[in-house]
Amino acid sequence: MATNHKTRMLIIGSGPAGLSAAIYGARAGMEPIVVQGLQPGGQLTITTDVENYPGFREVIQGPWLMQEMQAQAEHVGTRMMWDTITDVDLSGPTFVATGDGGDTYEGDTLVICTGAQAKWLGVPGEQELSGKGVSACATCDGFFYRGKKVVVIGGGNTAVEEALYLTNHSDNVTLIHRRDSLRSEKILQDRLEANPKVSVLWNKKVDQFLAGDNGELRALALTDTVSGDAIEFEADGAFVAIGHAPATELFKGKLAMDDTGYLLVTPGTPKTDVAGVFAAGDVCDHTYRQAITAAGMGCQAALDAERYLAEKEFANMTETVQG
Repeated sequence: MATNHKTRMLIIGSGPAGLSAAIYGARAGMEPIVVQGLQPGGQLTITTDVENYPGFREVIQGPWLMQEMQAQAEHVGTRMMWDTITDVDLSGPTFVATGDGGDTYEGDTLVICTGAQAKWLGVPGEQELSGKGVSACATCDGFFYRGKKVVVIGGGNTAVEEALYLTNHSDNVTLIHRRDSLRSEKILQDRLEANPKVSVLWNKKVDQFLAGDNGELRALALTDTVSGDAIEFEADGAFVAIGHAPATELFKGKLAMDDTGYLLVTPGTPKTDVAGVFAAGDVCDHTYRQAITAAGMGCQAALDAERYLAEKEFANMTETVQG
């Protein structure tokens, strides 16, 4: 039989944002429920070496970090639920989420931490070499390619920004684009053209990522989109930068979004356009997309959720006394 679970703070998503919100919410006595979703722990569970999360002198593993975050959240009183949300009702006064097995989760506040997924090319070798030379985040992994030959695939703002960022670590950065002009903003293109560490391969399509004898990335198989010629381009690291897709399908028509599907929040806060509903992490952040920024936003969401309930309860109490 389907079960109804009630809480003062319902959290959808269990990456750094969701678990940080849970830790703060639990310590505030809100007895949060975290519904973990299809990828418990978020994108860090498919990330190997993590070197930029504060507090750890040595390189740590992404899955281990998320296990520790979850254990901490549970230790202070969070309930973890293994379920996937298929529908939400934000009409209030409480917010209700329905799982794919029929269970319902009812929260006085709702914190959305469903994240975003990097878009991939879908070519052979891409997933097999993920973490072994192929990445979708230069800010996360560029440090591991200091002094090495790297490529960035894409032609928009993200690709140009990642190529420029990688020049902090490498003097040999190549941007590979399937067309003969970039889609990025003019100012970014000017910076790219002015940087001697970056070159551009125009009209090239990536067909395959090729591994060397050591199991790491060796080269990319490319096709010239004009001539049809096939070439191999050697590289130590390849960064796919063709955008991200926020996991917001559940909230279409229910919460305000930008034209790319990211949830809109009041600047500097996790507040959505529905009172009592908050968003944190990559689901509303198309700029930074880091574990530490997601965790900070999760903290903000929990603190604002607590204040929202306190103000609501005070208003109800005042109304009762006056009545």
